[in-house]
Amino acid sequence: MPRKSNAPAVATPAASFGVELDRKRAPTQTRALETCERILDAAANLLGEVGIERLSTNLICERAGLSPPALYRYYPNKYAVLAELGVRLMMSQNDLLEQWATPATLRLPAAKFEARIRRLFLDTLAITRQAIAGEWITRALRAVPSLAPVRLESHEHVTGLLVAAFALAHPAVPQARVRLVSRLAIEVMYSAQELLVDDATLDAEEVATVMSHMVTTQVMQLRKERA
Repeated sequence: MPRKSNAPAVATPAASFGVELDRKRAPTQTRALETCERILDAAANLLGEVGIERLSTNLICERAGLSPPALYRYYPNKYAVLAELGVRLMMSQNDLLEQWATPATLRLPAAKFEARIRRLFLDTLAITRQAIAGEWITRALRAVPSLAPVRLESHEHVTGLLVAAFALAHPAVPQARVRLVSRLAIEVMYSAQELLVDDATLDAEEVATVMSHMVTTQVMQLRKERA
């Protein structure tokens, strides 16, 4: 049975990359919703089997048991399908960070703050690994230029959450500096996750420890700054 999802249609500024990522139309009826879920499920499973380059709309249709016109009714190309898979994965990852990004968290002493970042990282990694083709979707978001808006918009969204929480916890710190450190922290966290996707020889616990210490050092320094 297709999985239900409340994920919105993809809306990304991909025109500058020459690739359309938006759905052609939003499914509103049960049958249309089921068709889109079949397309996404087929694409996710195939991505883990054949990789990014070999994935095609024809393969997706064959796996989903659909005709090409059925796919093109909703998605203009394979990149639009990949974009929606990316949005869904990043939304599930960001749900964890949204719960984490509170003034109370950002007031924690260094040791507890570092432990919380470490736990957040490992939980985010677990979500990625549990998702169908989660690691391949992660690779696609980094490797395919036309999918960059999905990743960048997600990172900007969670950066905004951190900035807002930090402003409540430490209102005297200049917001421009808070935004810079927050954005870099998000990039470091996701880069560390991508590193583990690319290199299976690395130990996730050790990577989490090093990454969380790096971020904590910068955040503790940031707390001391004043406008």
